[in-house]
Amino acid sequence: MEKIFNNTEVAFSLKSDTELERAYFLFKLIESQPLVRIGTAVTNFALKAHLPVEGLIRSTVFDHFCGGINEHDCLSVVDKMFTKGVSSVLDYSVEGKEEEAQFDAALEMILKTVDFAKERMAIPFAVFKPTGFGRISLYEKVGSGTELSDKEKEEWSRVAARFDKVCKIAHDKDVALLIDAEESWMQDAADDLVEEMMCKYNKERAIVFNTLQMYRWDRLDYLKKIHEKANKDGFFVGMKIVRGAYLEKENTRAEDKGYKSPICATKQATDENYDAAIVYMVDNIDKMYIFAGTHNENSSYQLMQLCEEKGIAKNDNRIFFGQLYGMSDNISYNLAIQSYNVAKYLPFGPVRDVMPYLIRRAEENTSVAGQTSRELDLIKKERSRRKL
Repeated sequence: MEKIFNNTEVAFSLKSDTELERAYFLFKLIESQPLVRIGTAVTNFALKAHLPVEGLIRSTVFDHFCGGINEHDCLSVVDKMFTKGVSSVLDYSVEGKEEEAQFDAALEMILKTVDFAKERMAIPFAVFKPTGFGRISLYEKVGSGTELSDKEKEEWSRVAARFDKVCKIAHDKDVALLIDAEESWMQDAADDLVEEMMCKYNKERAIVFNTLQMYRWDRLDYLKKIHEKANKDGFFVGMKIVRGAYLEKENTRAEDKGYKSPICATKQATDENYDAAIVYMVDNIDKMYIFAGTHNENSSYQLMQLCEEKGIAKNDNRIFFGQLYGMSDNISYNLAIQSYNVAKYLPFGPVRDVMPYLIRRAEENTSVAGQTSRELDLIKKERSRRKL
């Protein structure tokens, strides 16, 4: 298969020289682990102390990785990317809330993004995080089968009602809905809820998508199990397949609490697991819709190859490639120019509320071997092409 991901002219066609220089500066910074640690500590301190740093954050790291501070703010980015055939998924990236009023506010925001998606071809999916709708410790309790108090039962029924409300409205408006995966200890309860929603709303096509983090060694079995259930109960399976985002946290907790880590022992095992899930889904494409969330070039080539072998059209609406905004433009834009379905996750929200997300991104980039240096190599290549 022709190697298309090295074309930097296509990859950075939307970036001005100034934006390219900013990207170069940012990835140089992220390349250094000590700098990321110091930067994180300083940023957290500045935000807690209410120092006037939001403007600086906004004009550097925030604008590179986020679409804006609210959904309207994102539209110029959405429209610009769509001129190159790259769609957007508006991702309200506010994390770690604990109160009912905050969960209700998050629900309203997600419903707004469903409306946005309904009105715009450029936004084919809406998305939410399970912990946007309920406390992580409650998911954990429900998933482990611990007896809930009456108060907790009421609280859980509100979580389930939020899920149902957004899935029903997405179904009625025919907008596909991605539901993110989070920490393994809360995931069982979320999986059960999402499965219920799939049973209910995926009768004609996949509206509701769950997310499988393939750095977990048990997820391929889970995929096969839900496929069996879909065949039996007559619904379509929508899955976003990713490698996973909580590696260190997962391993540390397993060690602290003395249980076997749910994470694959090696990076290679994770890669093989990811690729096996994609092969399984393509083999069963009559029942499955795939959102392949990956920054890995080999995995992207593999899916392209599989489509070719199976005679699946590049723009078949059952298969989407996904990357995060501000990263892997060489994959996104080069896929789009070849007519594949591509969507960028476009995080948005108030600067201080989105900081936990941004810090996780930076830390993840420093810990994923090769990711940052690959971005830097491509940016350097484009800088020299433009003679900057």
